Amino acid sequence: MTNPPTGDSPVLNWVKSSYSTNDGPACVEVALAPGTVHVRDSKHTRGPRLAFAARQWAAFVSYAADHH
Repeated sequence: MTNPPTGDSPVLNWVKSSYSTNDGPACVEVALAPGTVHVRDSKHTRGPRLAFAARQWAAFVSYAADHH
């Protein structure tokens, strides 16, 4: 699901991926909310965001870990 930019919500605590670099093209941040994981591009924090149900996010992370 894609969410329109809404500015930074004080409820969301964004965390930058440990695989992201300040000068690289792959900079991802995630924020946890009850039942939802939000994902955004750290270079475009007010741009589009993705939101996943916790179960969907867990499935993605498991798949990504197995296929890296």
